[in-house]
Amino acid sequence: MSGLWVPLLLSLKVAGWATFFAAILGIAGAYALSRWKSSWCNVVDSILTLPMVLPPTVVGYYLLVLLGRRGVVGQWLAQWNIELVFTWQGAVVAATVVAFPMVLKAARAAFEDVDQRLVNASKILGVSDTATFFRVTLPLAMRGIMAGVLLAFARALGEFGATLMIAGSIPGRTQTLSISIYEAVQAGNDDLAMVLVITTSISCVLVLWLASYIKPAHARRQGAR
Repeated sequence: MSGLWVPLLLSLKVAGWATFFAAILGIAGAYALSRWKSSWCNVVDSILTLPMVLPPTVVGYYLLVLLGRRGVVGQWLAQWNIELVFTWQGAVVAATVVAFPMVLKAARAAFEDVDQRLVNASKILGVSDTATFFRVTLPLAMRGIMAGVLLAFARALGEFGATLMIAGSIPGRTQTLSISIYEAVQAGNDDLAMVLVITTSISCVLVLWLASYIKPAHARRQGAR
């Protein structure tokens, strides 16, 4: 059973941290884009969403160029004795990058759907912009944001290509569920591969069910029509 629990726990750890970072960056980016009135807004949005449509190997290559020992970021991190390549932290970075667009798109739509009359009323009452964001805007957009966060978790949990390129396949250290499935198939261990596939499928179905359950109320009403 260690062939199941070790990669499962590692995947949950990687997906959890990746979702945390993707949520922070995605919410901040989405709020900025929802308030930015410029013709460049959609261009920036398209660039930030690229990891959603690019092949995972391309994303992994970009990360290797940036974080490798000869990369710009990698050389800077080396000065602090920080190594991300072939570590579980590198897997977190890869999963964060591919999960980030899920939060960004959902959060931006949620922020743009917030009734601006409520935001303006808060400001008229003398509430600061920061307080208005945390007391009015964020709570009203939270259901949409949480749906995006859950989708980001599911995406991070199933990440394969970019993770394999940046973190490798080291059993017990960087071998997540998706990579373990690949290795089991390559080794001809069909029984283990089947168990890992079922576990991954059940986990993703549960997350997707939760995401659909907490989607914004207006979206549920439209779907019920």
